[in-house]
Amino acid sequence: MLVIHGDKDYRVPIGEALRLWWELQARQQDPADNPHRFLYFPDENHWILKPQNSVVWYETVFAFLSEHVLGKETPMPDLLG
Repeated sequence: MLVIHGDKDYRVPIGEALRLWWELQARQQDPADNPHRFLYFPDENHWILKPQNSVVWYETVFAFLSEHVLGKETPMPDLLG
């Protein structure tokens, strides 16, 4: 599961995203059994609108889908470090 959240999202409080992430972490015994990532944008709201953040959003989603749907090893965006 890929959890993406903007801190200024007033529709879905950040606590909900963090709770979901924590639940995934708590149930994880082997990372291969429950692959998940958390992408956090402190300066975005419900929609990721800033151009640079949109690039990171798309690259992250495509890399995650490529790995978990197509089975291809795809690196995460360089901007994430």
